[in-house]
Amino acid sequence: MNAPERFSALPDYAFPRLRTLLGDMPPGANDPVQMTIGDPRHAPPAFIGEVIARHQAAFMSYPPNDGAPELLEACAAWLSRRYGYEASPDHLLALNGTREGLYNACMALVPETKNGECPVILTPNPFYQVYAVASLSVNATPHYVNATEATGNLPDIASLDPALLDRVAAAYICSPANPQGAVADMVYWSRLLELAERHDFLIFADECYSEIYRGTPPTGVLQAVAATGADPDRVVAFHSLSKRSNLAGLRSGFAVTGPGNIARMRQLRAYAGAPLPLPLQMAAAAAWADEAHVEENRRLYAEKFEEAARILGNVPGVTIPEAGFFLWLPAPGGNGEATTVKLWREAGVKVLPGAYLARETEDGNPGQAFIRAALVAPRDEVARGLTRLRACIYE
Repeated sequence: MNAPERFSALPDYAFPRLRTLLGDMPPGANDPVQMTIGDPRHAPPAFIGEVIARHQAAFMSYPPNDGAPELLEACAAWLSRRYGYEASPDHLLALNGTREGLYNACMALVPETKNGECPVILTPNPFYQVYAVASLSVNATPHYVNATEATGNLPDIASLDPALLDRVAAAYICSPANPQGAVADMVYWSRLLELAERHDFLIFADECYSEIYRGTPPTGVLQAVAATGADPDRVVAFHSLSKRSNLAGLRSGFAVTGPGNIARMRQLRAYAGAPLPLPLQMAAAAAWADEAHVEENRRLYAEKFEEAARILGNVPGVTIPEAGFFLWLPAPGGNGEATTVKLWREAGVKVLPGAYLARETEDGNPGQAFIRAALVAPRDEVARGLTRLRACIYE
């Protein structure tokens, strides 16, 4: 199958589908509440503008492709503080947003064949759409592993046929999960590392929501690498300032892995990458070095999840997640699209049908019976939206 044919099989991205679903339908309230896209709305760190201004002369120069030393050192220091993982800056790659890295990891690291066959790439289902596009871009077969309440809302890769696992070249894992907020613990990561070693595949760990949690900090895959003595080249972990620091527009993230993988990823980026301008890299370095704004960010999200527990906590089937900033809510009648239309038409609350974040499998679409609501707005707006949501679909 050629590239145009592969991509023509993809459904539209979630948000264009939502616009088509709702069309010109007016909201059922004069002050509609947007709870669709996960676009952080808390204030970014106050020092970011000052750092950019201080380094503005560097806009005249081409930025370092792999990342400025100051940025890579700040990221390595953060990994040490957060996970106790000692990574050389030489094993890190600065990214223009982690979407770039999640895509290009496939391009750089997935082989043309695996054991003489077309390689398979595992993705959780529901999932971040770039995983599937990256798989198709390297002519691999994406295999969607349903992540449901029965599997702890994480993909149960150990349950897959060993013959299929022998064809797997890479497995994407998102923890904390988008949209369910489930967290992979040390047992999960360690078992996955053992499977990856046994069947010789890579783990692409998308940990972009790692700093938005309530209670215990989520375990990271690098902690499991250190604890088990796994080969660092078995894993590529991705982190971002978008959620941690409310800097989605800065487009700054990084990848960390072993020396073999990073050499190939850097080689690809030398030709295909778009490095972050140097003043923005300096701002990113300052953000990775500061934790005070991250703690304040967590506090604001914790308040909104307290509101969610107060308003929805006794609704059957509603679970308040451990981490992330989404609610994965059951749709009455098992129809997320119909529920989304009803909420907009009658209550002026805009959410996203869960089916738009997942794919149909032989066991159905695991997002079909859910809606996703993002708690990124101010606390009062979130409370207003959830109160209307409850009255509209749960009472």
